[in-house]
Amino acid sequence: MLPPPAEYQYLWDISSGKVPSGSTVRTFGRLNCYDFTQSEAVLTAHHSTGQHKLQVNTRFVEPFSPRLGSHYMALGELESGDECNRRTEKILSREIIHLGNIAEQGLM
Repeated sequence: MLPPPAEYQYLWDISSGKVPSGSTVRTFGRLNCYDFTQSEAVLTAHHSTGQHKLQVNTRFVEPFSPRLGSHYMALGELESGDECNRRTEKILSREIIHLGNIAEQGLM
């Protein structure tokens, strides 16, 4: 089931565990890195004094042409896990949309 229109979960809410695993989420962030061999992107966002990261599995949206540093919106199911004794969050993405680069649009 899709989240209601225009309802977004922020990366800091997802990474803090406020959003339950298995939920369908819509979020956005800056593309920090992309591993095409694993079909995995990392979105980041700054909030307060911290930087928050979220892994996005892009295997259902391939071919994906990433633009590092640009902003993307991702829609998919949230999966939680533990790696190296720390909680990790990952979205199994059904859709990823390039929102552009804020610097290119003259908004910075």
